[in-house]
Amino acid sequence: MTEASEAAEATAATAATLALAQAGDGEAFRALVDPHRRELQAHCYRILGSVQDAEDVLQEVLLAAWSSIGRFDGRSLRAWLYRIATNRCLNFLRGESRRPQPAARLEPDAGGAGPGRPDDPWWLEPYPDSLDDVVPGPEARYDARESIALSFVAGLQQLPPQQRAALVLRDVLGFAAAETAEILGTTQPAVNSALIRARAALPPDRNPHDVPMPKSPAEAAVVDRFVSAFQRFDLRELVSLLTADARVTMPPEPYTHEGPEQIARFLVGAHRGLELKFVLARANGQPAFVLYLPDPHAPLWRASGLIVLTLRGEQIQALTRFGDLSILARFGYPRTLPRD
Repeated sequence: MTEASEAAEATAATAATLALAQAGDGEAFRALVDPHRRELQAHCYRILGSVQDAEDVLQEVLLAAWSSIGRFDGRSLRAWLYRIATNRCLNFLRGESRRPQPAARLEPDAGGAGPGRPDDPWWLEPYPDSLDDVVPGPEARYDARESIALSFVAGLQQLPPQQRAALVLRDVLGFAAAETAEILGTTQPAVNSALIRARAALPPDRNPHDVPMPKSPAEAAVVDRFVSAFQRFDLRELVSLLTADARVTMPPEPYTHEGPEQIARFLVGAHRGLELKFVLARANGQPAFVLYLPDPHAPLWRASGLIVLTLRGEQIQALTRFGDLSILARFGYPRTLPRD
């Protein structure tokens, strides 16, 4: 069978499945949308910055798609689903009061922690997937690894919603300008204008070639050095592993630590005298670990938080600590481990 005949057969099968779905067949509807579900969730996550919010909005998207599948014109299912998802995300952002408010921004504390920057997205959550198998469209400016990186998602949160959506649709997903305008319900000039402003406000903050490849020996070497130095409370080694502009953030807590010396002293000072257990993980396509501390009253390790590392070359540019232990379930890690 030739490629052309295979494509024609696949198109006919999709058309038949669509006809069943439009006639009210729930299984046929699931067969149509399930291949897009994972990328739609990632799309909502990029725009909203929160996995929980993305999951909630995705459920709304699927319900809206099911209720309107009878009116779908059959042209491009993927673009149609993205239109629903994008509009639902923008609606969510218009009603952001649904989100709990962050703690007040405070003055630096005695331990040297400074107040977070006003534009730090306190609602930011880590994403438990790398999207390695998602291929962006031909007009995309970011590859899948860059487009899910924690720093990129955090940067998106600083853009106005319409600019955020335009940049994700064009530069991350690779939709053409005409498709993007149709998804957003606007004109191509409006999309291009929003895109220019978004690109200017979100310059690339790193060269992807400076970042070790995921799961590579180079990446593993940096992580191993960091874990070893942390466990030994080796201040000098920790300082050497951090870039000059290194930064620690702890969303939703309103504190930051900046600079190698301050970060190293914070890590050592907050944990000295404790046994530390590190369980390696991955988040947003980046190396991470769950930090466990000993329970003083039981033979257990208790999770302290998930720490995501942003690497640059052979050093660490950022550490993002997530102390909300409810997120661990998404990554498949328990809150406690037996000490043996």
